[in-house]
Amino acid sequence: MTKPSIDAARLLGRIRTLGEIGRDSKGRLVRLAASDTEKLGRDQFVAWIAGAGLEVAIDRIGNIFGIWKPDGVADEAPILLGSHIDTVIGAGIYDGCYGTLSGLEVIETLKAEGLAPSRPVAVAAFTNEEGVRYAPDMMGSLVYAGGLDVDAVLATIGTDGTVLGEELKRIGYAGEYEPGFLKPHAYIELHIEQGPVLERGGIPVGAVEDLQGISWQKVTITGDANHAGTTPISMRRDAGHAAARVVTFLRDRAKTSNTPTVATVGCMNFEPNAINVIPSRATFTVDLRDPDEDRLREEEAALASFLEGLSAEEQVSISVERLARFEPVKFDLGIVELIEDSAGKRGLACRRMTSGAGHDAQMIARIAPSAMIFVPSAGGISHNPKEYTADEDLVAGANILLDVVRRLATEGLPA
Repeated sequence: MTKPSIDAARLLGRIRTLGEIGRDSKGRLVRLAASDTEKLGRDQFVAWIAGAGLEVAIDRIGNIFGIWKPDGVADEAPILLGSHIDTVIGAGIYDGCYGTLSGLEVIETLKAEGLAPSRPVAVAAFTNEEGVRYAPDMMGSLVYAGGLDVDAVLATIGTDGTVLGEELKRIGYAGEYEPGFLKPHAYIELHIEQGPVLERGGIPVGAVEDLQGISWQKVTITGDANHAGTTPISMRRDAGHAAARVVTFLRDRAKTSNTPTVATVGCMNFEPNAINVIPSRATFTVDLRDPDEDRLREEEAALASFLEGLSAEEQVSISVERLARFEPVKFDLGIVELIEDSAGKRGLACRRMTSGAGHDAQMIARIAPSAMIFVPSAGGISHNPKEYTADEDLVAGANILLDVVRRLATEGLPA
């Protein structure tokens, strides 16, 4: 007997339609949070929600919800699906959007089946997951989970000098509901992997059992500006050289480790930034990630120790600012097992895996049993116009989400 499936043409068509909304003059996909182009994407998503006969709800941080409340179960905690529709600059069309649109597709499919769920099912598009225009990233879901005060976050000033709350009002998405007004029974997020593991292994489905902890820091090294030609190397207090030593320390430590720790210096600025002047100041970011909290703390401590020694050796001053810190997340084992079982029943290989990227699921996991489903990313590429996942993989992931939600909606969480 053929298993019920989602409407593949409808899902794929919506992904491509949304992928054309928010193109700039260079043809790049740019839907930064609460921008004019993101408003267009929001408007389209809300139109699809309303067209599916779902209740539309928007909270004060701008999170959008489409809620299916069958008769007799409206007061029960909902199964929540979703992701985000904001993008980076020059984005691909799948990151976040695939999970959000698949959540809507699953609800529409279950409604068309005539399923009588034991609780509501809802889909969410969380505000500012990417964190490009406003910091921190995963903002909407973190506020929703109670990790940040909504009024403080609405006062956040963006990279362009705008205020988030004012921008949400301007584009018509400053809702009335308090964040957290729906406390989920469970949360599931379907997402492209954004990495090479599934494709490299020839595996179509990932059951994500945990998510790496993330430590973001800004390091400032202060030395002395001086003439590049007349100052002997031995007499320099070179902030640029000291910064380079930090970069190589982090890379060498991660490379020689037998753990999954990764380290990245993604931003760096020199002052006075002149070709013939020794840098007096270097400012850069450090991104440390590991799925184990103890190891992440070890890496933070190792960096702090190295910076202390470097300061003395290079005769420079070093200060560190904490930008963000999220502990590793363990997802709900029962839901992970449901994902594996659903993949197996559709004849699809599945592997348990760790998410290397941050996702809204890690925030919602604070308030509800949560898990994620991954599908392959071609070449492991994401945050890039070359981001691509084959149609058959997109459909397979959505069908597994459908199966898992159907079971949760009729049987509840596994014991």
